[in-house]
Amino acid sequence: MGDLLNAPLANLTELVIAIAALQAGQYTLVKASVAGAIVTNSLFMLGASFLLGGVRYHLQEFNRIAARFQAGLLFLATIGLLIPSAVAARDSLGPSGSTKTLSVALSFLLLLAYGLGLWFSLNTHRELFAGTAEEHEAAWPIGLALVTLAAVTILVALVSEVFVGSVQYAATAFGMSPAFVGFIIVALVGGAAEMAAAFSAARKNRLDLSVSIALGSAAQIALFVAPVLVLLSYLIGPTPMDLNFWPGAVAMILFATLTASLVTTSGRSAWFVGVLVVLVYLMFATALYLLPPAGNK
Repeated sequence: MGDLLNAPLANLTELVIAIAALQAGQYTLVKASVAGAIVTNSLFMLGASFLLGGVRYHLQEFNRIAARFQAGLLFLATIGLLIPSAVAARDSLGPSGSTKTLSVALSFLLLLAYGLGLWFSLNTHRELFAGTAEEHEAAWPIGLALVTLAAVTILVALVSEVFVGSVQYAATAFGMSPAFVGFIIVALVGGAAEMAAAFSAARKNRLDLSVSIALGSAAQIALFVAPVLVLLSYLIGPTPMDLNFWPGAVAMILFATLTASLVTTSGRSAWFVGVLVVLVYLMFATALYLLPPAGNK
């Protein structure tokens, strides 16, 4: 339930920021922020949780079935993002129209997969997702917690338009491409709240919660936030947006998914595993900064 409440409410930050950028027609920033949020959550947040927890505990365990389930959803979403990019690269006569129609169809399929995934994990097979450790602390009343989260979301909505408007000026001043700003800066800022929750849980030896937040949030962005943005672009955007990400973004999402699947296979973790995962993320960030995608320099 902690993952169920944390992931959608925390991802409202990314969604609000992306909607503001969508209204401004900054589709490069929107796509980069979506791809960056997926990679940041599945690599940086997961790896840093392993590292911070591993520094304090010699060996930590987590529910590998739940982790593999989230990684499977991520892999499905990666396929959904790969298909429009492949079609756009192949169809030189009219990639725009065909890609947009395909993106709408895939958006509905991704939303269906997200809904069925929730039904599977919360209803028909909920026993598979039980945590390996239960260390309860004094909890906030549910009403107070929801009101606090709602208030923070409203504050994010108020500042998001200012943030999106100023990010392009910052990119120009520091020589950063819009793709790098969206992929790294916006993703880190948007995921700050859930990162704090994941890191805190790892330090308290509640790695189940950390892994669920990291991979669950990445899967939710790929299966819910990205399709919703495509559909919203027909209502609030200057032109419709598609799921045609640049090849490097799709490759990084794919490699991030494979990395997350690899390190969660055993259901155990130590600090060095976290180091390896974070280094993969830093390699992506370095490559994107030094070699921005064509048309985004």
